[in-house]
Amino acid sequence: MPKASIILLVTSAALSGPAAALTLDLPAKVISEETRSELPGSYALPTGAFNGTIVPSRTFEGALDQRAFQLDAPGMTTLAVLAPLREQVLAAGYKAVFECEARTCGGFDFRFGTDVIPEPDMHVDLGDFRFFSAERDGEAVSVLVSRSANAAYVQITRVTSSPLPDAPEETAVDLDQPKPSNGRDVVPRQSGAIAAALDDVGSAVLDDLVFASGAASLTQGDYASLAAVAAWLEANPDGTIALVGHTDASGSLTANIALSERRAEAVAEALIERFGVDSNRVAAKGVGFLAPRATNQTEEGRQQNRRVEVIVTSTR
Repeated sequence: MPKASIILLVTSAALSGPAAALTLDLPAKVISEETRSELPGSYALPTGAFNGTIVPSRTFEGALDQRAFQLDAPGMTTLAVLAPLREQVLAAGYKAVFECEARTCGGFDFRFGTDVIPEPDMHVDLGDFRFFSAERDGEAVSVLVSRSANAAYVQITRVTSSPLPDAPEETAVDLDQPKPSNGRDVVPRQSGAIAAALDDVGSAVLDDLVFASGAASLTQGDYASLAAVAAWLEANPDGTIALVGHTDASGSLTANIALSERRAEAVAEALIERFGVDSNRVAAKGVGFLAPRATNQTEEGRQQNRRVEVIVTSTR
């Protein structure tokens, strides 16, 4: 079967001197490729299996190069795909950090607790995937392998040390400016829009929420939409709401319903802990990909479908 060679190389005008490269021979012909690069970037390199709470990891910062490949590899097992890539990484001077297969990794929780390029570019069968991570002199590389009926999927992530790009022009910020009396940094237009939507149609999309890639945890940040929901509840003391999580159509319905509900629960937890909302007034549910608001055939549409909505369930 024809093989393909790839060179993992992050380039930038800010780099001084030759950029470090890692050449790997893929074990089959490449059908498609998706690339993500960041400079500077960071990557949480998994260092152990899901432990019941989190996937243990070590964060590496620098030039991030992440590739997802679909290979023409009918009949090849995930071990047959991973083994030669692992040997090449070790031969390049990297030291193995962690390796596992689907069950020992932690299955669903490991997959959605790690950084994975979304489907369809990187398909992960929750019952048949393998993972390998390694490090060398402050640099990291990981290989995630899975398969479908007729193809193999490989994601290779590499972080190398790199100088930071030139900083943009500085802007002075007056930190002595008084905050709003309630201590919440609310964007008035978004606050008003969400309140109006809840009053007029009984629902609103919380568009500013950010979740870690493929994960259920809400990233740290000041979310104007959550402050707006909390303000609406304060103005409507008899009102109750439901938070409904949605996903795109990548993966199975069962897995997506579970992920969407966990994301809705994370938003509910933020409302309760950060804004003091009564837990009895907030419900959290997930419907997976059963209620899209855009096509799942494009990445833009899939991004719109990955969301959390707030719905008024009672005003009595």
